[in-house]
Amino acid sequence: MELERLSVDQQAIVTLPLSGRVFLSGQAGTGKTTTGVARLQHLVESGIPPQEICILCPQRTLAEPYYELVRQSEFPSGGSPAVLTLGGLAQRLESLYWPTIALEAGFGHPDEPPAFLTLETAQYYLARLVKPLRAKGYFETVALDPNRLLSQILDNMNKAAVVGFSISEISSRLQMAWVGKPEQTHIYQEAQECANQFRQYCLENNLLDFSLQLEVFTRFLWPTPLCRETLFSTYRHLIFENVEEDVPVVHDIVQQWLARFESALLIYDEGGGYRSFLGADPETGFNLQTACDEVVTFHQSFVSSPPLEAFRQSLSAAIQHHEIPTSAPLSRSAFTLIRQQFAPQMLAEVVRLTRDLIEQHQVAPGDISILSPFLSDSLRFTLMDRFAEIGILARSHRPSRSLREEPATLCLLTLARLAHPHWKLKCSHYDVRVSLMQSIQDLDLIRADVLSRIVYRPNQPQNGLTAFDQIRPETQQRISYQIGERYEQLREWILAYQQVEPVELDVFLSRIFGEILSQPGFGFHQNFDGASIISRLIGSVQKFRWGTAGALAREHQSLGLEYIQMVADGILAAQSLQAWQDHTEDAVFIAPAHTFLLMNQPVRYQFWLDIGSPAWWTRLYQPLTHPIVLSRHWPAGKVWTDADEYAANQFALSQLTTGLIQRCRDGIFLCSSAMNEQGEEPRSALLQAIQLILRRTTGQEDENAIQA
Repeated sequence: MELERLSVDQQAIVTLPLSGRVFLSGQAGTGKTTTGVARLQHLVESGIPPQEICILCPQRTLAEPYYELVRQSEFPSGGSPAVLTLGGLAQRLESLYWPTIALEAGFGHPDEPPAFLTLETAQYYLARLVKPLRAKGYFETVALDPNRLLSQILDNMNKAAVVGFSISEISSRLQMAWVGKPEQTHIYQEAQECANQFRQYCLENNLLDFSLQLEVFTRFLWPTPLCRETLFSTYRHLIFENVEEDVPVVHDIVQQWLARFESALLIYDEGGGYRSFLGADPETGFNLQTACDEVVTFHQSFVSSPPLEAFRQSLSAAIQHHEIPTSAPLSRSAFTLIRQQFAPQMLAEVVRLTRDLIEQHQVAPGDISILSPFLSDSLRFTLMDRFAEIGILARSHRPSRSLREEPATLCLLTLARLAHPHWKLKCSHYDVRVSLMQSIQDLDLIRADVLSRIVYRPNQPQNGLTAFDQIRPETQQRISYQIGERYEQLREWILAYQQVEPVELDVFLSRIFGEILSQPGFGFHQNFDGASIISRLIGSVQKFRWGTAGALAREHQSLGLEYIQMVADGILAAQSLQAWQDHTEDAVFIAPAHTFLLMNQPVRYQFWLDIGSPAWWTRLYQPLTHPIVLSRHWPAGKVWTDADEYAANQFALSQLTTGLIQRCRDGIFLCSSAMNEQGEEPRSALLQAIQLILRRTTGQEDENAIQA
C-alpha cells in the first residue's frame, strides 16, 4: 500500500514512531481500517518481525483486510502476524497450560486432555441434558425451535463469561428486571437449572464450551505470571481492530496489557456496537482511550456523500424525535422512494431497478445490496430466482439459515441414510426426490418424483433403491435412459460401499461427493455453490466427531446416526463462519441489514425492503435471555419497563440506519408496499421518520410515499 494514496491524517498515524499507544476513532468510512493495514505494512517494513505483531479483533472475518495484505507476494516471508480473537487465544493457552490449571479449575479428569466444543457440539451435549427435563414439563410455555431454545441457554452462559459475572447469577438478574406475569420467572429458573447442569457436566467430562473457555482463561490463566510473560514476550506490537464490537472482558485484559506493548493502535468505530446481542460493549471499549498516549479522531468520510450525510443526520433526528437539522433539504437527493400496492410488485420493481443500474448506469452488481430486517426463505428464493431469470448474478448470506435447510445438505444426508440401512432411518419420498434431483444432472422435478416413487419404498427402507431395469419400459422412456444410466451409477456406488466396512460420516460424504456426485453428468459437477455447502457440511461433521467421539464410543453409539438424528430434530444448526468469507465476485448481495453491517463493506447503492415493517424496529423475541439486562451497565435490581423497551428499539433503529447510510456511496432506495402480508396498512417507526423528513423538506409528503 503506497503512502501517497492515503490522506495526510492517515499518513501521520501510519508513520508514527514504533513506540507508544494510539486510540484512533471515527465514523464508518473514514479510513480507519485502511490506516490499520498500512500501519501493519509500515511495522514490517521497519524491521519488526511479523510474528511479534498481534492483530486482535472480535471475529476473524473483520481481519480480512489484514489477511489480504499478508497474502500479497510483496509481504516479507518468514512469518505472519497473529490474528487472534479472545476465544482463539484462550483455547491456545488452555491447551498449552492444561496440566497446571485443570485441577484448580475443577475438571474431573485433570490428567486427560480437554475437548473444546463448537456451538454445534455444545448444543448436542446440552440437548442430551435438556431432553429429559422437557419431558418433565420444562419450557412448556415457550414456543421456540429446539436449536433456538438451546442457543439462548448457551447465550446466557456466554453473556456471563464475556461480561464477567458467575453463571449462577443469570436467573436472578433476569428475574429482578422482569415486571410481567410471574410465570415467566419459572422459565428463567428452568433455564438456570439447565445452565448449571451443563456446566457441571462439562467439568466432569473435560468439555469446554465458549463460556467455560473464557471463564477458565480469565480466572485461572490470565492472572498467572507464567501466562502473562508468555504473551508479553511473544507479542510486542498490537493492532486492535473494531474495539467497539468486542466484549468487556477483552477490554479489561487489553487495559492491563497495553503498558507492555511497545506500540499499539486501537481502532474504534463511532456509532458501532452492532454485536451487542453477543455481548459487545462500545462503552468499555471507548474507555480504553484513557490507557493510550494519544487520541486521534478521523472526520473525513471516504464513502458517504454530503446528501447521504444530511440524510443520516435527518433520519437519526426524526427517529429519536429530535429537531431535524437545517441541512435536511439536501438529503432529499440521497434517497428514492419506491411505492407499490403489494409486496410481490415491490420486489419486481426492485429487480427492475437493479437491472437498470447495472445495464444503463454501468454499476457493478457487487456495488448493490438489497437489505431487509429479516431474510425469510420465501423472500430469499423470490429474489434469487428473479435475478437468475434475467441473468444477474446474486448471492445471499443469512447467518440464521442453517446448513440443514440447504437442498445440497438434504441430498447428502439422505444418501447417507440410504447407504447405511442398519441405522434404520426412514427417508420420505420428498427426501429421496430432492436427493435425486440434486444428484443427477438435468433431472427435473416431475421425472424425479416419478423415479423416487418407483425405486424407493419408505415402509421398506431395508430394501434400498430398486434397479432401473426393473421399471416398466414405458416409464423408463419417460424418465429417459440417460437419467437411468446415471441413477444406476449412483445406486451401484452405494451397493459397493455397503459391501465393505462402514467409514465415519464425514469420510463417507467426502467419498461419495468426490467419486460420484462431482463427476460429469451428476448434479455437483461444476456446481461451486453446492460444493461450498458440502465442504461446510463435511467440516461440521468433522468438528462434531472431534467433540463427541469419546462420549459416543463409551456409549457404543454410531456418530453418523447421532449426527443425522440431531440435525433432523433441529438441534444442530450446522452454521459455519466460512459462509462469511465465501462470496462470488461482482454479485448483488441480498442479506439482513445487520449481516451487511457486520461484513463492514461499503456499496454504491442500497435497497431497504419493506420500510413499513415493524421488524426494522422490534427487538428479536428472546424469552430466555436479554442482552441489555445481562450487560455490565444495567443496574442491579432495576426492572425492564415498556419505556426501556421503546427507548432501546428507537436507539437500535437509529444505530442501524446510521450504519447503513455510512456504508453507502451514491444512493438508497426506500421500498414499501401499501398493504402488508396480513392485508393491513403498514405502520412503523422507520416509515414515520421518513414521512416526517418529507414533510419538513418539501412541505408535503412525496407523491410516491405511503400514507403513514
